[in-house]
Amino acid sequence: MRSRTRAGRSLVVLAGALALAGAVGGCGIRTTAVPVNAGAAPSRVPCEVSESNLTTQAQPGGTAVRVYLVCGSELVPVERTASIPAEKALGDRVQVVRALVDELLEQPSSTEREAGFTTDVRGPLRVSEGRAGDPPGTLRLSRQPEDLPTAALAQIVCTLTEGAATDGSVVLGGPGAYGARGYRCDDDTKRRPEAAVPTTGPLPSAS
Repeated sequence: MRSRTRAGRSLVVLAGALALAGAVGGCGIRTTAVPVNAGAAPSRVPCEVSESNLTTQAQPGGTAVRVYLVCGSELVPVERTASIPAEKALGDRVQVVRALVDELLEQPSSTEREAGFTTDVRGPLRVSEGRAGDPPGTLRLSRQPEDLPTAALAQIVCTLTEGAATDGSVVLGGPGAYGARGYRCDDDTKRRPEAAVPTTGPLPSAS
């Protein structure tokens, strides 16, 4: 009699376990005998560097500039001090552009990294003046602009448009025989740097 009672209890326990397993499987959850560590909950990065930290990055005799880095899948401006004398920053546009591109090539500082900033611009990348026949104000890169990662081109265009352009656009060409093209930086470019960078209409011929 006792053996029958024990067998009945065992069947009840087994049936309950199978029912629980069926309920879990029906919810799309797979059982596991190994504990799973999902890690800490994701945290939001500030995408902002305080002014007190900016002073520690300043370079003697440099010029304050603004460059666009990637943070939270968007382009966010960061204040830096470029290694270019202030007197040259006023009159030498190409040198200003080179300094800005050098800043984009520079990996973010520890403070910037902690704030969530990265850069998609990779070297080698050099800047030179436009060649004969280029539209006025053309800048030539050592790599074809269209061959750069889209976010990297967006960083360059937005940085140069704000720091070295006068009409809200920048004209860029590459090392080959391809013609230069005008690029714009708008709010959509800053929000979605992975999308195609907008271009301008027909460019004026060199005078």
